[in-house]
Amino acid sequence: MGNYIVFDLEWNQGGSVREQELKELPFEIVEIGAVRLNEQRQQTGEFSRLVKPQVYQEMHRVTGKLIHLTMEDLQKGDPFVQVAEDFLKWCGEDPVFCSWGTLDLTELQRNMDYYHMNLLSDGPLRYYDVQKLFSIGCEDGKSRRALEYAIDFMQLDKQHPFHRALSDAEYTAEIFARLDEKVLKNISFDSYVTPKDKRQEIHVVFDDYAKYISREFETKEELLEDPEVMSTKCYLCHRNLRRKIRWFSSNGKHYYSVSYCDKHGFMKSKVRIRKAEDDRLYVVKTSKFITPEEVEEIRQKQETARRHQRIRRRTARADNPHQSEE
Repeated sequence: MGNYIVFDLEWNQGGSVREQELKELPFEIVEIGAVRLNEQRQQTGEFSRLVKPQVYQEMHRVTGKLIHLTMEDLQKGDPFVQVAEDFLKWCGEDPVFCSWGTLDLTELQRNMDYYHMNLLSDGPLRYYDVQKLFSIGCEDGKSRRALEYAIDFMQLDKQHPFHRALSDAEYTAEIFARLDEKVLKNISFDSYVTPKDKRQEIHVVFDDYAKYISREFETKEELLEDPEVMSTKCYLCHRNLRRKIRWFSSNGKHYYSVSYCDKHGFMKSKVRIRKAEDDRLYVVKTSKFITPEEVEEIRQKQETARRHQRIRRRTARADNPHQSEE
């Protein structure tokens, strides 16, 4: 296995009167900080560089308050491509990226994409979300805490200000190094690059749930008709299950169902429809075994969704009484 690269980014954004946000690059990276750890999660190096802005020449008012940097400071940096190339060379072969939360790896690749650099992978990229791992290892597995909260929780020294890339990377690395080894089974996937065919799709089973990341689809209709996307197969014994609650949606983006396995009980499946960078669609589906009480909660959610759908239909007919009914 390669090195653990625990990294943090600071970025600026558009939105001022003179600088509107650029769709292709809403967040311009202005600092990269990282800590390299070996297999024993011991520190073996660090990386810290400022990036000279090339897109946004004004500091966003919110960003300026957070990161303790001025545009004058950033002028001392180097262009992004040079810094990114140096960073990736410093990472070494087969790095395992780690970050606090889900955003940094996506934005790193988005910035690389903007400058036509080769991306980090040709499909979803495995990494460790240390924020999630902290929640699994130290709390309820659902909450997502601020980095400073986690440092206080672990009673670690706060020697440097937060919201500077190297400092935040060091704090994240300290937390990561203290997590129980068994927590590291909970890998995450960055989907800036989505699967382009079935061979690249992700199927992974964790201790208490399973995840599937689909290939891309042209339309929502095509996606919802795909057997793999809408299947409800037990992820433990791999048998096709009879659905007790058929697929339904309350918002057109999230779909739910409940199936029953004679051996393992009730299984909830949730399909989340997401838009890829090329505007095509893909799915993240999670499946998890639940209690009868949770089944009833989902049944109530289904009934609420049906009630809202009936109201919308009546409202639509009232607004257009001459519309023919199909």
